[in-house]
Amino acid sequence: MAAPTLTAGPAAPKAWSRLLLLGPAFVAAIAYVDPGNVAANLTAGANFGYLLVWVLVAANAMAVLVQYQSAKLGLATGMSLPEILGKRLGTRRRRAYWAQAELVAGATDMAEVIGGAVALNLLFGVPLLAGGFIIGVASMLLLALQSHRGQKSFEIAILTLLGVIAVGFVSGLFVSPPDAGGALAGLVPRFEGTDTVLLAASMLGATVMPHAIYLHSALARDRHGFSPDPGVRSRLIRATRVDVAGALLLAGIVNIAMLLLAATSLRGVEGTGTIAGAHAAVTSALGPVIGVVFAVGLLASGLASTSVGCYAGATIMGGLLKVRVPLLVRRIITLIPALVVLGAGIEPTLALVLSQVLLSFGIPFALIPLIRLTGSREVMGIHVDSRPLRIAGWTSAALIVGLNCVLIVLTVSGHA
Repeated sequence: MAAPTLTAGPAAPKAWSRLLLLGPAFVAAIAYVDPGNVAANLTAGANFGYLLVWVLVAANAMAVLVQYQSAKLGLATGMSLPEILGKRLGTRRRRAYWAQAELVAGATDMAEVIGGAVALNLLFGVPLLAGGFIIGVASMLLLALQSHRGQKSFEIAILTLLGVIAVGFVSGLFVSPPDAGGALAGLVPRFEGTDTVLLAASMLGATVMPHAIYLHSALARDRHGFSPDPGVRSRLIRATRVDVAGALLLAGIVNIAMLLLAATSLRGVEGTGTIAGAHAAVTSALGPVIGVVFAVGLLASGLASTSVGCYAGATIMGGLLKVRVPLLVRRIITLIPALVVLGAGIEPTLALVLSQVLLSFGIPFALIPLIRLTGSREVMGIHVDSRPLRIAGWTSAALIVGLNCVLIVLTVSGHA
């Protein structure tokens, strides 16, 4: 249910009124610090040092643009991206579109549950299958908070977990600071062979995620409602820029911290090809306290991102099929594939990597319609993207889709 329409009252000071509008982007930003990001960033730093820092900086800049456009779409139209597409597509195309969107949302959710299960295993020795079940139950509690207490309470819970994630992955840098010269050199775009191209595509695929694109339009709309007053909508959209910039800046810092930590402490260390191996190496290099904090950050990442992923899946289904499945029921259904993977004994990090490849297929289906819609005056009215913003959007889309095509081709051809 959408939040009541917000009116432009002068009661609160301007700075405080803007602060009260923040929140939706921080929920969407959880997608940018999920276990898939952990796997990709640690691998990049451990194998190639600071070489691919520039990829994370570029990916984060693209993410700011994409998430801003998604939020703006929801505020300007009063509809989410899936709802708009559901109205524009015929029955067959709408169902086919839903199938691919549901597939990538499911792959995302599965990866998050697996990441949380790995964290429980590292912290407490919980078997992976039991850990997946525990993460599923814990995420149900978070979703119940959203269902019964509203979106703002859910945002506060997710923001708290985001803070834990930030501490978990940034703290190691205070114990083992990175080489400033090496980190700055990593801002120069370059590759060193096929493996670095593949890894860069994986990092980008783990950063710009389809479900976050679908979800953010609904988050912004549900938090603020739709106002018939263009002035109020413009004010909300301006506040959303601050929300998106702040949320994605934090997510970018966490991602870069992961890579810098791996480049500083894990470079050339054997066994860092898995999250468990990287955790062991971090513990050995920086001590057990940092190892525990790292694992707690991973646990918070898995728990928060699987809750947000389930929320996104419900948004996709509701918009495209016009079917409303209770979030808790959906959580139970979508938990099954992750438990099957964990029960089958598939190596968790491998499952995470493969999920990122699957997500790559879904990015164009979310990104291209978004840019077309926000660039349409018929849809957006006075809030239509400016020409520079449209150019930046299409350029980002071309780079994202191109690199993800590289990821798919290289993976399928056996270079992974």
